[in-house]
Amino acid sequence: MQLQALNAFSDNYIWCATGEDGSALVVDPGQAAPVLAAADAGLRPSAILLTHHHNDHVGGVAELLQRWPDMRVFAPDDTRITTATDVVGDGARIAAAGFELEVIAVPGHTSSHVAYFHDAPDGGALFSGDTLFSLGCGRLFEGSPLQMHQSLSRLAVLPAATRLYCGHEYTLSNAAFARVVEPENAALARRTQEAKHMRDNARPTLPTTLESELACNPFLRCGQPAVKAAVAGRLGRAPLDEVEVFAELRRWKDGFSQ
Repeated sequence: MQLQALNAFSDNYIWCATGEDGSALVVDPGQAAPVLAAADAGLRPSAILLTHHHNDHVGGVAELLQRWPDMRVFAPDDTRITTATDVVGDGARIAAAGFELEVIAVPGHTSSHVAYFHDAPDGGALFSGDTLFSLGCGRLFEGSPLQMHQSLSRLAVLPAATRLYCGHEYTLSNAAFARVVEPENAALARRTQEAKHMRDNARPTLPTTLESELACNPFLRCGQPAVKAAVAGRLGRAPLDEVEVFAELRRWKDGFSQ
């Protein structure tokens, strides 16, 4: 799987995965123009994967279908997504552009959000949309803390070498919060410096790996003593369980400013 990141809006990524036959999957094309420009340069889109209904992830699909009217569009079951040709749900296995992918339901950011996982001997690829970010997770627009914690827990047990391709370039802003939660986390300090170097050189901080996220991302570390202690300091008591740790982390992050 050869991956290309197309920039959209101010911080979105449209991921294009090209297989051995030269055809490509396009993930969450919120704008058509970057995909059309890539196609003019040789990209051969053959299918679209949509993770959720937000316009910055689906807004370019209708225009792309005007150019490629037979292209399949895989999307979760949500009436707000009007361009889907194939509705997919949890556990479905789909084949497109020469790839096989598993659909994983990950409600929380939205009620119908899904992720797509392509398994491979080298660890494979996870297209997580706005559920799991590098060093962070999505806001809870429609789901509960319990739902989002469960969704992240499902992703966390995928192979550690899995490469994470999420929908936004948020790593440095997420790192600023994560380092307040875990100031003594050496792996997080290294990841922050690595990400800063990448951005200083106009490079994406993605993909990262689940192994790195498990070592650095506070939203995947709700059971770790340092994270629980940070949350206890805000609550004034020990958190009841990992869901309460997650819920307080998300509230904290929602009001966080660097």
